[in-house]
Amino acid sequence: MSPQEVVSNNLQTLPDLLLTGFSICFLFSKTPFLHFPSYPRRLFKIPTMSLRQQQQRFPTPQSLSEWLKPRLLSDSLVSWGVKPGTKNVHNLWLELSEGESSLANSSPPVRTVQVVTVRIIDNKSRVLVESHQELSDGSVRSRGRPLSEKMKPGEDHESAANRAVMEELGSILNSESSGIVKIVPGSYEKRVEERHSMSYPGLPACYVLHSVDAWVKGLPEGEFCTEEEHEYSDGGAMSIAHEAVYVKKHFWKWVGDASSLSYR
Repeated sequence: MSPQEVVSNNLQTLPDLLLTGFSICFLFSKTPFLHFPSYPRRLFKIPTMSLRQQQQRFPTPQSLSEWLKPRLLSDSLVSWGVKPGTKNVHNLWLELSEGESSLANSSPPVRTVQVVTVRIIDNKSRVLVESHQELSDGSVRSRGRPLSEKMKPGEDHESAANRAVMEELGSILNSESSGIVKIVPGSYEKRVEERHSMSYPGLPACYVLHSVDAWVKGLPEGEFCTEEEHEYSDGGAMSIAHEAVYVKKHFWKWVGDASSLSYR
């Protein structure tokens, strides 16, 4: 066969090869199980972080205790409510039930709490500090910090600040003109602190702190004490609330001036 004949035959078969190729592509495009998505990584996405941060729920304090035991050091849980100044598993269960805190599913678990801190300032630029607390079990817990309170679900920092003042200082603000809370414009700050909880030894905590400066009318000039109703007195699980350790009395004093304090 001459070279001219070989070239002629190859040119005749080229359209057949192209037609075969187009036919195969057409068949693949019509076959569903051979179709690959534009973003194949989505098929393998595992929501690990969302599972770890998911709110843990427990029907009873006992179920919470059983869940905590293998996740904490052996001597941690037994000290709750026994070591002076600590709270017990009933307190933590009530917190979780009320949505005031959450637990990450980890070992050890991490307790996350949204806290409002209110630095109350008087006309002498002094700041009101809670020196210590007397708990329902008779123990005394040192504080040395401005008024602070766990925030409720969906509560903003201004609403939480007003509620915190009335709950912790309300027993001494007994006149209609007292207890007016005025938040200092531009004083709001937010920060996150991670440390072990004093209330629950051995349990790591993440505190999301919302702090404001405020003026409150009607407070005494010197040191004073206030009483607080049971923290969960309005809750439905009163039998459990009675087993919890709660703050009976707050002891307050005025210190320094606002610019000298570092815990803002």
